[in-house]
Amino acid sequence: MSARRTLIVLFTVLWFAVLISATAVVYERYRARVLFTRLETLNAERDSLDIELGRLELEKSTWSSNALVERMAGAKLHMVIPAPADVRIVRP
Repeated sequence: MSARRTLIVLFTVLWFAVLISATAVVYERYRARVLFTRLETLNAERDSLDIELGRLELEKSTWSSNALVERMAGAKLHMVIPAPADVRIVRP
């Protein structure tokens, strides 16, 4: 009877170990799916931000070109390049 009782206890312990292990596997798979979904969302956001950065860098280079700055200064601020006779160099 003692051997039979030991087998029943061993079987019960092993059965609970299998159930706990299976539950852990299901939970970890769920977590992996959630994390993968988050990773894909972040990758899409990164790609979108990379595209926006490229667009903004192109716009910055367009707005900071010397020719455009000179044209805008002349058109909006009525600035002109001084004649060489009007330029004076001051030395300390």
